[in-house]
Amino acid sequence: MNLARNLDVERIRRSIDHPIIDSDGHFIEYYPVVRDFLVEEAGEDVAQGLDGMMNGSRAVRDLPRDQHRTAGAYRYTWWGVPSENTLDRATAISPSLMYARLDELGFDYSLMYPSGGLGLMNVPDPDLRLAGTRAYNRYYAEIFAGYRDRLEPVAMIPMHTPEEAIAGLEHAIVELGLKAVVMAGITLRPIPGAEQVPGAKWVDTLAHDSEYDYDPVWARCEELGVSPTFHHPGMGWGSRLSRENYIYNQLGHFAAAGEATCRALFLGGVTARFPKLRFAFLEGGVAWAASLYAGLRGVFEKRSVQAIGHLDPARLDRAKLLELLEQHGPESIRRRLDRIDEGFLLLSDPDDPPGNLDEFAESGVRSLEDIQEIFTNRFFFGCEADDPMNGLAFSGPLHGPGAELGAIFASDIGHWDVPDFRGVLSEAWELVEDGTLDAAQFRAFTFSNAARLMSATNPDFFQGTAIETSTSAL
Repeated sequence: MNLARNLDVERIRRSIDHPIIDSDGHFIEYYPVVRDFLVEEAGEDVAQGLDGMMNGSRAVRDLPRDQHRTAGAYRYTWWGVPSENTLDRATAISPSLMYARLDELGFDYSLMYPSGGLGLMNVPDPDLRLAGTRAYNRYYAEIFAGYRDRLEPVAMIPMHTPEEAIAGLEHAIVELGLKAVVMAGITLRPIPGAEQVPGAKWVDTLAHDSEYDYDPVWARCEELGVSPTFHHPGMGWGSRLSRENYIYNQLGHFAAAGEATCRALFLGGVTARFPKLRFAFLEGGVAWAASLYAGLRGVFEKRSVQAIGHLDPARLDRAKLLELLEQHGPESIRRRLDRIDEGFLLLSDPDDPPGNLDEFAESGVRSLEDIQEIFTNRFFFGCEADDPMNGLAFSGPLHGPGAELGAIFASDIGHWDVPDFRGVLSEAWELVEDGTLDAAQFRAFTFSNAARLMSATNPDFFQGTAIETSTSAL
């Protein structure tokens, strides 16, 4: 087919001297093919379970309102893919059409994430979860064959147990030959004693205070040269449980999920034990990361093992305290100074905690420089083109001298928030036109950060691709 020239994209491309990597585009799976693969993988009964999942909106819609809380039901995404723009809808389904339009869109290379398949990674039914992700990953490997010099499909890795995660890696990377993965960053597990209540769940962030040891998973990622990326929804837990309003549940939910996973990886010491790995948290922007980074630095200065001593109850001069309160306290306090011990244990129990005082011990972090190294070199943050907060990643005064967060450009094409694929790069370029980013920062945002994310873990990731020369020169 004849494609119209995109003059705005051509103008932008003339202004830069580097490739554009789309770090988070989405394709829309053609369900009949996936279903047939699933039947081959696990049989008709399991495939019918996936049918039920595909029609999940109807099941929730028909559920009596007074049963929503018990069932853990909430208003999920509706009308979530392009409709009026038929060309874009077809583009998200067909790799050959996406490939043909990449120049028109302004992208040199795109990482293509699932759409309908993403929800499979955390379905409670193990047969459906495991066979379903295998069927989807087979679909991705087969449908993108012949286009992977510019389009790289991302395999789904369920994380309900370490064993199933490792099996998923073996199937996707070793057997199917895929090289990029998206993982479930959290798992919702039944609250002990309330297993029969579907809505009673606790959030297992896998890397800290989990019921399982996931270090073998991170070790296998390191061995395979795979950078774990996380694209997990935060709807359905916390405050995002509205029965009526999807937007209420949607706002900030990827950021909430990304923050939970990132916090666990950091404090759980995964970054310390697996220094070769790079991690990405997608579609939540970078504002939450800037806040978490600042919060960790501030807490470290006040509550690291080197600093916590100033809060030790044993250091309180009780005699001096009584003297000061006798002199300066209001009468209501002075009349009761003989009862001062009654309130002394509140947040000041000398025997709490009973063990190690170093809550950063597991993280492996020993300095502010360690925190900066992890947040600027090991973590990457997917930022959609139209997010005005993207500039926070490059705000030096916020992050410390020379520190920038690894923002990576994400188109999110294929989903409802991109009404016209042709306008994505122009939205990103507005950051330069309005002075938020300079040319070097735009290069990092749209190219070098994404290249670092993948090639630091796997130096051969871009070998044989259309941007091999550009990435090898970094």
